[in-house]
Amino acid sequence: MNIAYWIVAGLLALFYFYAGTLKVIRSRDQLRPMMAWVDRMPLPALRALGTVEMLGTAGLILPPLTGIAPWLAPAAAIGFVLLQTGAVAVHLTGEDRRITLNLGLIAFAAVTVWLATGL
Repeated sequence: MNIAYWIVAGLLALFYFYAGTLKVIRSRDQLRPMMAWVDRMPLPALRALGTVEMLGTAGLILPPLTGIAPWLAPAAAIGFVLLQTGAVAVHLTGEDRRITLNLGLIAFAAVTVWLATGL
């Protein structure tokens, strides 16, 4: 179970760290081709979202790695489930109806929650 957690959490962390970094450092024009919803969100909120995603990756990786506050790992994974649930709502209220990736990330994060409770 421990190996499965590291595989799933590691992949989830890589995705969110990459996506969060893009939201923090790229301009709205650079993000628009891959994230059609960026025009509907204020830039400071977009930057904050990217920061939350990057911090969430630390919550997935550091607590199990160090043994300090291991309850943070499932909390971070639950946070990603909630984040993607909100993302689905944003996509469905706009013109962009592509939610397949979001639903996959919800499932991936839910599996991470389950695996993290067994650490």
